[in-house]
Amino acid sequence: MKRAGIFVIAGLALCLQGCAAVGLAVVGAGAGAGVGAGIDHTVNGIVYKTFAASLNNVRFATLKTFDRMAMPLTADQKVDDGWKLSATAADRTIDVVLERLTARTTRMRVVANEGSFFFKDASTAAAIVIQTAQMLAADEEIAPARALPSADRKRRSS
Repeated sequence: MKRAGIFVIAGLALCLQGCAAVGLAVVGAGAGAGVGAGIDHTVNGIVYKTFAASLNNVRFATLKTFDRMAMPLTADQKVDDGWKLSATAADRTIDVVLERLTARTTRMRVVANEGSFFFKDASTAAAIVIQTAQMLAADEEIAPARALPSADRKRRSS
């Protein structure tokens, strides 16, 4: 009986040891050189990233990400230190918490619950973070063009 228990524990340890590494490899493979950098995962499937962007910019980028990924928004609520957003996808509930750290720094926490409280979909959560980072990067590229006076814009486009 002792041997059977040892084999079961050893088998589980072997099967579960690579779970976090596999998730990180998938995120690294799908992300651009700078976009996927700085994503933190916890063992329980929660994904974090801190952006050098204002709370409002990260919130709007997250809303655009939900729209781009065809995830209907179910909640958009202001809280003391930021915003709580929720969306749905298939049998998943996606919860995003945006926390204002400074006027130009925002921490994002994403949890994709898959059916039950215990089952998390870290790859979907990571995809939301990556897409939000891409939206922010695209907005930063567009912003300098908006800041130019109209005469400078005409000259640059010629």
